[in-house]
Amino acid sequence: MFAIASDSPLLTASGLTKHFGGVPALEGVGYCVGPREVTALIGPNGAGKTTFINCLTGLIRPDQGSIRFDGQELVGLPSHRIARLGIARTFQNLRLFPRLSVLDNVLCGLSGGAGDSFLEAFLRTSAIRHRERRLKLTALDALDTFGLADYASRVAGALSYGDRKRLELARAFVSRPKLVLLDEPVAGLNADETERVGALIRQLARAGAAMILVEHDMDLVMSVSDHVVVLDGGRLIAEGPPADVQKNPVVLEAYLGAMSVTA
Repeated sequence: MFAIASDSPLLTASGLTKHFGGVPALEGVGYCVGPREVTALIGPNGAGKTTFINCLTGLIRPDQGSIRFDGQELVGLPSHRIARLGIARTFQNLRLFPRLSVLDNVLCGLSGGAGDSFLEAFLRTSAIRHRERRLKLTALDALDTFGLADYASRVAGALSYGDRKRLELARAFVSRPKLVLLDEPVAGLNADETERVGALIRQLARAGAAMILVEHDMDLVMSVSDHVVVLDGGRLIAEGPPADVQKNPVVLEAYLGAMSVTA
């Protein structure tokens, strides 16, 4: 359901540079993400991972460089236009609406398909009612995929932390975006919850979803990724298949140390 016709790169970043007060957060970073590919973006704290994600989603503008997504330049576009091109994301810190129901939180991820005619919405036309039913069914299907269908009417703030993490994933994937950016999706989860999220990522990858995964849990990274990109001090120091990156001496020195499972 996430399939993309072309096998050319879905995302191409080149020469991406961003400084904060003279301190480099990104220095000439460039790499490609293919359709239907899970690319892990790893590195120690302060390596530039979240800065890259924020540049990609329009939250900050790079000082130099280009980001082309599905043939279109993203640098300079506002966040809402980038989202409408087919990019969704999760955040390190949960950004749910705790007083809304679980279903309504997921429906927020479909706001781009709700239409923008105030008159139609005011008159409650048959087209609007049909669209609302379709969006609700789509949201319920996403909740079922992420194991949250039984909680649809529950207030989101009453969920456990692990369930709230999965709810944020459901909201990110509900619109079937071309690319999903997962910013530390298992941070704060226990081993069982982490394995459950990993299984979901593998399931979505098999369905054709393209993802950029920012994560410190190396067991998860190595088990779900097709390609791994390593940043250190804002620079790209290695990239390649997980098994190759895992053995790269530069990566071992800069990040993985003695190959501990978390960083």
